[in-house]
Amino acid sequence: MEPNTDQPNIEAILNGDSREFAKIVDAYKNLVFTVALRMVKNAEEAEEVAQDTFVKVYRSLAKFKGDSKFSTWIYRIAYNTCLDRIKKHKKETHHIAIDEIEGFEIKHMDNALHHLIDKEKSKLVKKCVERLAPKDAALITFFYFEDKNLAELALVMDLTENNVKVALFRARKRLAKVLKEQLNSETIYNYE
Repeated sequence: MEPNTDQPNIEAILNGDSREFAKIVDAYKNLVFTVALRMVKNAEEAEEVAQDTFVKVYRSLAKFKGDSKFSTWIYRIAYNTCLDRIKKHKKETHHIAIDEIEGFEIKHMDNALHHLIDKEKSKLVKKCVERLAPKDAALITFFYFEDKNLAELALVMDLTENNVKVALFRARKRLAKVLKEQLNSETIYNYE
């Protein structure tokens, strides 16, 4: 088997090199937090899930075999930690705007109007993703925002690739329904 270039220096971490583990946390903290936020829909809960995820990563590091990408392994731990948190609390989730967390800067302003329209569309899509069930939100986030392929999603979600395709198709249909409802309500509001 070829060495996994995505794999950090696990031996050094297991031997107590905290700087190596800090590199893992720095590399994946934003991604883990974003996934957690989209699933638990509360910033404080998402921070706790992210912390729990990295504790689990540290404790399970010796079990990582390198069969998959290291990032996929971390995604899977984050995803399962979110599911555990949701099951444990079984309460109403709070909605916050994703735009409060993520900032998008523009390097070149060729067409300010075009950018504004794209930003509004992106904001609307993110707002609608927040309204999806946690598993659908995670699936949409991994596939479209994090550019994960079907094989990686299958590993993260413990499904077959065909089941991922079906789940992704259904999540897109639910997102389309939410988008349609959102657009209809905004159109009615703007013309009242």
